[in-house]
Amino acid sequence: MPGPIIPHSILFCCDHNAVRSPMAEGMMKRFYGRSAYVQSAGVKNDLEIDGFAVAVCAELGVELSRHRSRSFEEMQSWGDDLGSFDLIVALSPASQRQAMELTRHAHLDIEYWPVMDPTGLAEGREAVLLKYREARDQIRGRMVDRFGPPTEP
Repeated sequence: MPGPIIPHSILFCCDHNAVRSPMAEGMMKRFYGRSAYVQSAGVKNDLEIDGFAVAVCAELGVELSRHRSRSFEEMQSWGDDLGSFDLIVALSPASQRQAMELTRHAHLDIEYWPVMDPTGLAEGREAVLLKYREARDQIRGRMVDRFGPPTEP
């Protein structure tokens, strides 16, 4: 029996493109290789990649330190047509609303994966890392449910 179909192009989005959507982009590329063109964006681009997101993804062999945050607006100004993605996965309510608004005339799937924003939920490095791991693992769980077991070792 064939496994789940991975869309040719996927955009992950959240509020700032600093924590959840870069984690999703990095994990998708690491776990499923070149099977899809994967990008991420935020409603706003006002934060750089979050160091805790980099740390918890490194635990899985996912490299995020070179990630550059970008907004939907910047994507469009750089010529990336949001409507050309096969699938947009929104990880926050605000990004789901903006993705729907920006692609209302396009024929593509927008899925909402409710993933908690781990920022500001804990005090102290270990407690903070725990919250970021929870968010990372929520994303990984949804990814495996949606796209099947990772295809890359």
